[in-house]
This record gives sequence, C-alpha cells and structure tokens, in this order.
Amino acid sequence: MVNPTSLGPHTKFFRPCRGRSSPLSFLTFACLCVSVFVVPSLALAQSQSLPATQQADPVARGTISGQIADKSAAAIVGAHIKLTLDGQSATQEIVEVVADSNGQFTFTNIPPGQFQLTISSAGFATQTISGVLHPGEIDVIPMVALQLATAVMEVRVSPPLEELAEVQIQEQEKQRVLGVFPNFYVAYDPNAVALRPKQKFELAWKTTTDPVTFILIGAVAGIQQSQNTFGGYGQGAQGYGKRYAAGFADFVTGTFIGGAILPSLLKQDPRYFYKGTGSKRSRALYAIAMSVVLKGDNGRWQPAYSTLSGSIIAGGISNAYYPEHDRGAALVFENAAIGIGTTAAANLIQEFIVRKITPNLPKHDPANATSTTP
Repeated sequence: MVNPTSLGPHTKFFRPCRGRSSPLSFLTFACLCVSVFVVPSLALAQSQSLPATQQADPVARGTISGQIADKSAAAIVGAHIKLTLDGQSATQEIVEVVADSNGQFTFTNIPPGQFQLTISSAGFATQTISGVLHPGEIDVIPMVALQLATAVMEVRVSPPLEELAEVQIQEQEKQRVLGVFPNFYVAYDPNAVALRPKQKFELAWKTTTDPVTFILIGAVAGIQQSQNTFGGYGQGAQGYGKRYAAGFADFVTGTFIGGAILPSLLKQDPRYFYKGTGSKRSRALYAIAMSVVLKGDNGRWQPAYSTLSGSIIAGGISNAYYPEHDRGAALVFENAAIGIGTTAAANLIQEFIVRKITPNLPKHDPANATSTTP
C-alpha cells in the first residue's frame, strides 16, 4: 500500500470519477455541501444568540414621561402618577410612580397602545390624561397643571335652642299622671335645654288654665268647707266660692311668681329634673335637695331663690283676701316652710312612683345621660 504522506505535491490522490477531472464539477459539489451543512448551522447559531426579549416581543417598547406642577407652574413634589394600560384598570397592569423633586416622572419599557394617567396629590383635584403610545416612542406629556381641590364642608344645622326647648315643652305637656293629672313641671331628660322666659310663662299658663286644675282646686275648696277651714269665709255657696277663689288665687300667684316671673329674672329653671339612676338613698337625697335647689339656665345647680321667694311673695299677697285671723307675716313664713316640706315629699313621689304611672313620657334613658346630682 502506498503511504499518502510519501506522495509528492503533484500526486493526484482524489478522483471523484474515472476519466478526466472537471474543475466545474468539483466547485459545484463544494457549494452544495456548504449550502446543506454550513448555512443552516450558522443560522441556528445566530438565532440562539439573539436576546430573549427580541424573540418574545418583536414590538419595540416605549417611554412615557412628564412633569407635574401647580397653577403657578411650581413643581409638585411627591405627586402620585398611576399608569393604566388600555385604560382598563380591572384587566390591565397598573404601574405607579411618584414625582421627583422637580415634579418629573418617567415610565419605561411600556408596551405600545392606549394608556391612561391618573395624577393625584394632597390638596389638589385629581386629573386624568389619556393617550396612545406608538412602538419605540418616547412620549413626553405636556406639563400637567393641577387645580386646587374645592373644599367641601358638611354643615349640619341644628334647630335653635328656643325651638328645641319648645319641642321639649310640648312633650312635657303630654305628661299626665294616670293619663289625667297634669305633671308639666318635670323634665325626664337631665340635659333638657334651658327654658326661655317666654316658655316659662307658657308653661305657667298651661298649668293654671288646665281643666284638671279647676277641678282639683274645687275639690280642695270642698274639703276646706267641710272642715270649716278659713272659717271667716262662712258656709254655703258664698263660703265655698270664697274658698275656691282664694285657692285659685294662691295657685296662680304661686305658679306665675315662683315658676315664671322670678325664674326669668334670676335665670333659673323651675322644673324638677328626674334622676332615675343610682341607689335609692342617693335618689331620695337628691329629691329632697331639689326642694331648695334648682338648676340655673347656665346648667349649674343653685339655691332655689326663685321658688322660695315666690312662695313668700305669694303668701304675702294672700293676706289681702284671707280672713283676718289667718293673716300675718309669721303665718306667711310658716306656710313657706310647710311648702318646702311639701315640695320635698312631692319630689320623692316624683322620683319613685309618678314615672311608673305616667304614660306618653319622652323617650330618654337616664342611665345613658349625664348625672344630675346637685
């Protein structure tokens, strides 16, 4: 066998076919080999070397930028800019950025298509801008000037105190023990609005002109006549009429002077403020104290100057029409002292009994109210 390495440079060791060798045939064969094996390999290598982003997203992405300012063109630092693709925040991606120290913002690597910017900042009205980003575009939004937010103030108008007190009086005028006897001078709301002078007189008038008042005074006059109280009036219809007139005069002067005139001048509230909470002892002491203590129109507890003085003044006036042996200063002060004891007893009945037998009371819960202890 001939060793190829021993052959000279002119030795012909490759003949594709017998006979004469053709240079054109050899070139054609070489080109065919390159096209079949080399070109596909280079194309595969080139495709493998391309970036992943170009393979997955052949559409060029873009940039959206701009600046946020106020009406005077001063930059708004920290404004929030929300980018919503396609303007469908429910289905598309939302990106947010914050404006820098110059009020500028930038969104990069944004796919082309419709978009919406929502710009907001404290103290300014929110603004939205829509647009379309084209492939590879750098979209610079014109300066966005935010407007100051319009302050919306909710104002709740409360009714005037006088109107509120009038409503409370109307509630009190429905208070009748057993549904019959007037019980107007009791406030079951411990925080009831102070009465205006006009309302104090209105309450006194309603009390003195109530039909039940006339009946009760008539009953008292009948008892007095049966016991010959104020014997100077005599008996019979004339004696009964004098007793009735004296009783009614006492009631009117006492109610108006002690319940309207002096309370208006001294700015005191003549009503009894129901307590309803605490131990029985504390409630009893409160009821007794209320015979010599009243709540001022300023909401503070004060000595009952108006009712005590009213009782004495009404007693002094009664000297003008009572029989001579039933008159005198000593009797007036004696009756005033008796009146204090009577008021204390009445307050105890109010605190523990009357409320249970009085329908149509205002719906107030003393347990949730401020304490009314003097």
